[in-house]
Amino acid sequence: MNEQSINSSKAPEPVGHYPHARRVGNLLFLSGVGPREKGSKKIPGVELDENRNILSYDIETQVRSVFQNVRWILEDAGSSWENIVDVTVFLTNMKDDFPTYNRLWAEYFPENPPCRTTLEINCLPTPIAIELKVMATID
Repeated sequence: MNEQSINSSKAPEPVGHYPHARRVGNLLFLSGVGPREKGSKKIPGVELDENRNILSYDIETQVRSVFQNVRWILEDAGSSWENIVDVTVFLTNMKDDFPTYNRLWAEYFPENPPCRTTLEINCLPTPIAIELKVMATID
């Protein structure tokens, strides 16, 4: 089977040794995607102290940023937002953040939403509140 690693020119750099995505046939598997900005350690909607601990965060800003990063990776890989078939969502605060995430999900997927699993975890590799693991098709 033909496999190809893909790195987006627009999305933030991975925080480890892995590609943004891997294409296998007509399937596209994205590595975990967070809300960071390309070329910096800046995280939209996050205020950190001098030790990089989270002082406060805006989950809506982070959700919109992570959705944009996913969109850029999909487009650079030859896919699109509409081709997403499955999403695993990692939240660090399910109780407080899930209602906002769920509202934005409905906004970004008004019709025919992909499958979704949402998990609460105690932390992520960088000081973020959300990360997405996405699978899509390529036409």
